[in-house]
Amino acid sequence: MRKYKKGAQIPADDVKKMLEAAMMAPSAVNSRPWEFYVTDRREMLDKLMQAHPASKMLETASLAIVVCGRPDLQPKHNFWQQDCGAAIENILLQALDLGYGTCWCGCYPSEPRSSLVKEVLGCDSVPVAIVAVGVADESPAAKGFYDETRVRYF
Repeated sequence: MRKYKKGAQIPADDVKKMLEAAMMAPSAVNSRPWEFYVTDRREMLDKLMQAHPASKMLETASLAIVVCGRPDLQPKHNFWQQDCGAAIENILLQALDLGYGTCWCGCYPSEPRSSLVKEVLGCDSVPVAIVAVGVADESPAAKGFYDETRVRYF
């Protein structure tokens, strides 16, 4: 979703439900190597747009949830990227269930995108993605489809 109804408010309870869903994602040895930065402040959304060239939908989105990885919480494993991906997907699914549109804007491992978003947040963790959330102002056709040529049964 790249177009949202500008000015739409998302209740704090709904934001909490999205974050709860994210934190229910599986993670290697239940290390939960993530943290989340949430903002609906226009000045912060503008800074994120400047840092991430493919996040222009934040201009009309109600808020952004930045999912950041904490590799330090997984010293014996290196699955934090996948774990954060699972958390992001849970945010997308919960938002859809609540009636919102979303857009997953990847940060890590793209440089300087990840470093610039980190600078905007002032964090020590690794920005994996910005998730734009809002009330959809478009109804694009689904882009995904089943492709049986990519499935092998054994």
